[in-house]
Amino acid sequence: MTPAEFTVCSTGPLATIQDLGRPGNAHLGVPRSGAADSESFGLANRLVGNLPDAACVEVTLGGFSARVHGTALIAVTGPATRVRVDGHDVGSHSAIPLRNGQSVSVTAPRHGCRNYIAVRGGFDAAPELGSRSTDTLSGLGPPPLSVKDRLAVGDLSGDWPAVMLAPPPAAGTEPAVILPVRPGPRADRLVDPGQLVIGRWQVNPASNRIGVRLDRPSKSTEPPLVHRDLPELRSEGVPLGGVQVPPSGQPVIFLADHPVTGGYPTVAVLTPASLIRAAQLVSGDSVRFVVG
Repeated sequence: MTPAEFTVCSTGPLATIQDLGRPGNAHLGVPRSGAADSESFGLANRLVGNLPDAACVEVTLGGFSARVHGTALIAVTGPATRVRVDGHDVGSHSAIPLRNGQSVSVTAPRHGCRNYIAVRGGFDAAPELGSRSTDTLSGLGPPPLSVKDRLAVGDLSGDWPAVMLAPPPAAGTEPAVILPVRPGPRADRLVDPGQLVIGRWQVNPASNRIGVRLDRPSKSTEPPLVHRDLPELRSEGVPLGGVQVPPSGQPVIFLADHPVTGGYPTVAVLTPASLIRAAQLVSGDSVRFVVG
């Protein structure tokens, strides 16, 4: 039987192939990359019975659609969103069978940023340094998806899953997304590092898979972050989830495609759970850091 494949009909703002990335190569200057929201990525693969490293399509702010050639089983996870097959709502967070010629579309979630489309067998692409992930910073991996791209289906599936349905994550009800952090190795480079956890921050539109940029909200009276008058740091390693503070005093949270080194002080590091929340932030969201 000929394996199924998909033809991309629309991509939205950004759609990329992502898997578990390229961990362990930072000493060679190779970023980790991989799915920004690893939890939603893993759930999508489990719902269709894939191996953990099977590649998915990461859809940023919806607008993605594709037509299948052959038969396939897919699942869409991430924040709750509208999934349609041939224009009919089918729901997210469940396994969805597709027949030859059917089209699937994913709209922008009402709350959140990134959805994951898994297909049983995984999306196939030529691996680069052991990963099929698109790294938007270094250019490793396949380029971002374009209209008319053809996506082959691989063979990275296992046993059929016992459960093919999961509840979507509940939308937050708090006025700000709470991000627990731990103190970073260069917190002492700020005049008062405790000001990071005072008041709220707002997500800047110039945020992407590399990092989430934060500003104080307009008319905010909260104190800025100020560097101590010290000699500049030499470039050093930057961790995933690191919170760097450039001289402007506007923090940057490093996500999956972050650079492996940087010269600004890393004053805090997100916990694994808060890193997943950060991956779903969109422009204008309010954020509050807490130590935990």
